[in-house]
Amino acid sequence: MLTTEQLQKIANLQKECERHDGILLKLNWDMLRQREDQAMDFFHYVDGELVAYLALYGFGSTVEICGMVKPAHRNQGHFTNIWHQALQVIKEKGYKKVLLNAPSTSESAKGWLKNQPCTYDFSEYQMMWKQQSLEEGTGIQLRQSTEDDVPFEIQLDILGFGMSQEDANIHQQEVKNYPNDTHFIIEAEGKSVGKIRVSRNDGESYIYGFVVHPDFQGKGYGRQTLQAVVRMEQPSGNPIKLEVEAKNRNALRLYESIGFQTVQGQDYYLWD
Repeated sequence: MLTTEQLQKIANLQKECERHDGILLKLNWDMLRQREDQAMDFFHYVDGELVAYLALYGFGSTVEICGMVKPAHRNQGHFTNIWHQALQVIKEKGYKKVLLNAPSTSESAKGWLKNQPCTYDFSEYQMMWKQQSLEEGTGIQLRQSTEDDVPFEIQLDILGFGMSQEDANIHQQEVKNYPNDTHFIIEAEGKSVGKIRVSRNDGESYIYGFVVHPDFQGKGYGRQTLQAVVRMEQPSGNPIKLEVEAKNRNALRLYESIGFQTVQGQDYYLWD
C-alpha cells in the first residue's frame, strides 16, 4: 500500500502541475488508494521533495500510464529515468498493450511524447454535470449488485467496452475491492438490463462502468439511469463526473442532453 505521506506528496505535485499548466491529470485516485503492488509506482526525489512521479494502472492485459514532473524540474531527464524503470516492470508483468495518457492541452506531455516510439490511439472527455432540471423516470430501478450478478456484469464489460473474457474477469475482481464504490444493476421490464458504478472520493462522485445491454438499448433506460444517479448524488453536494470516449458520439450526446459538460480532454498514445 502507498503510505499516507506518499499519497499526500502525489496530491501536492498534481495540484502544482495542474495549476501551472492549466490542465487536469488523470491519476485514478480510486486505484492509487487501494494499491497492493508497490512495483506500479515510481518516484523521483530531489532533496527530499517529490519532483517526478509515474503510475501504472493495469486493466487486464492493458496497462495505462500517467505521470508528471514539477515545473521547475522539467527537461532534466527525471521523467525519462522513471519511465525506463516502469518499462522494465511492464515487460516483467507481460502487459500486451501499453497506453500513455496525456491531457489534450498539455504542451509538456506532448513535447515528451513526440520523441517516443508511440502513435495516437484515441481520446476521451472528462465531463461534469451542471445544475439543471431533471426528468422523473419510472421505467427503471437501481439495486446494489450481488455475487450472483457478477457473470452478467462481466458480460456487459465484454459487450460494452470490448474487453476480452480474461480482462473482464480480472477487472471485476479489482473493482469489487474498491471500498468507496457502489455497484448497481439496472432493472427494467422485470429483467436486469445494465449496470453502473458510482465512486465517491475526496468530495467527488464519479460514474464508471455504465452499460445498457444491447437488447435493451434505444428505450430510454440509459437516460433514466443517469438522471436517477444524478438525483441520488445531488444531496451530497459533490461534483458529479464521468468519462467518455470522444468517438462514442451517441453516449456523448446523451450525457450532454442531461447537463454534463466537457471540462478536459485526455489523449491516449499506443506504445509501439
